[in-house]
Amino acid sequence: MERYNYGMIGLGVMGRNLLYNIADNGFSIAGFDLDEEKVKELQDGATSEMKVKGTATLEDFVSALETPRKIILMVPAGKPVDAVLENITPLLSKGDIVIDAGNSYFKDTNRRVADLASKNLHFMGMGVSGGEKGARTGPSIMPGGDLEAFHLLQPMLEAISAKVDNEACTAYMGKDSAGNYVKMVHNGIEYAIMQLISEAYDLLKRGANLNNDQLYQVFKEWNNGEMNSFLIEITRDIFQQKDSLTDGSLVDQILDKAGAKGTGKWTSEQAMEIGVSIPTIDIAVTSRILSAYKEERVQASQLYAKNEIKTPENIELFIQEVGDALYLATLISYAQGLALLVKASEEYQFEIPLKDVVKIWRGGCIIRSVLLEKFYTAYSKDSNLSNILLDQDISVIVKDKINSLRKTAAFAASNGVSSLGIQTALGYFDAYTTESLPVNLIQAQRDYFGAHTYQRIDREGVFHTSWQTATH
Repeated sequence: MERYNYGMIGLGVMGRNLLYNIADNGFSIAGFDLDEEKVKELQDGATSEMKVKGTATLEDFVSALETPRKIILMVPAGKPVDAVLENITPLLSKGDIVIDAGNSYFKDTNRRVADLASKNLHFMGMGVSGGEKGARTGPSIMPGGDLEAFHLLQPMLEAISAKVDNEACTAYMGKDSAGNYVKMVHNGIEYAIMQLISEAYDLLKRGANLNNDQLYQVFKEWNNGEMNSFLIEITRDIFQQKDSLTDGSLVDQILDKAGAKGTGKWTSEQAMEIGVSIPTIDIAVTSRILSAYKEERVQASQLYAKNEIKTPENIELFIQEVGDALYLATLISYAQGLALLVKASEEYQFEIPLKDVVKIWRGGCIIRSVLLEKFYTAYSKDSNLSNILLDQDISVIVKDKINSLRKTAAFAASNGVSSLGIQTALGYFDAYTTESLPVNLIQAQRDYFGAHTYQRIDREGVFHTSWQTATH
């Protein structure tokens, strides 16, 4: 009986596309799904050159694989992963490897690693970014966990991942659940950048009165320059999409209520838990929540009618300033996410290689951008950089664009255009680059009402004062 190199459980669009990608690169692979129709679709969609096998039962699936078995799960995060593991682990043998390629919460992965290790099995968490198309043609892949298991998978992962300058967009992300953690932060940054792009769009549409054809041209020009990225590219294309049900553009017919799957929220919760400031990512999550209050927002807009937005005198200059503001706010969002990875690597002993993180994000993934090349250069010079804003070359970019960020934020604020992402990016930068923050007053207040103590600037130690009530 012929044995297959890999197995895939979960044959939805992502799972099936990743399976075909693996088969395209010369590896044989068996697939299983509880939905028999998906197994049939797998077989029907495979080319004659692919060594692909659909299986009807888990027993058939497991027996079709060579040992040590290498099984990839592409199923929804949470209970479905545990259900698959409960059903499949009794069928596995010592040394077999199970790889969770979904967006699982990193603490769940840690639990599963320990559970399978007790059964002499390897378990790995592996982030995959690039959507359905990326899974088929080359995603960015973020594996973490058992290094021995990773080395067995490495040739396949390097073959199927996206390539930038002939370098594979995959690398070992660190110990335990580091792969899932890196993917979670990737998604948090994704939230922030999407929020920032939507605010830039709003400013250009309502502030500069640009129509969709003009917006297409602006984003096309941006994508042809230093802002080249996947999210700018698809935004450009969105403005050209006509609506099949009306005579207008599709984007104008889409309801302004954004969905979310939870990874952005996890990123914010994690940052709070381990003490890292990521306000632009936080506000992007909050903004999606706020968008759901559609009926209340309609009421409030009628109650608090705003003045008409004052169109800038120099539209071309305004477009340039909004572009520079978007670029810098995006850079700051990356800085926040990467700073979270630095702290998490220390907190959880992940040993995450930041240079490799930004290297593999350059291609295949949703937040891929030419800006990441500059980050790669920075981490190549200093792998222990705690915040990308501390790099000398990055500071040159920031100094060149900070006035545009200030002007854009001021325009939005003075004209009542919501720009929560832009404002928090600027606020973070100003706080991070301020030597003395007014938090000394907060510490005095805390000591006054709760005897929480404080430190002094002129001597070591912890102090408490019996504060005198002021006379009025």
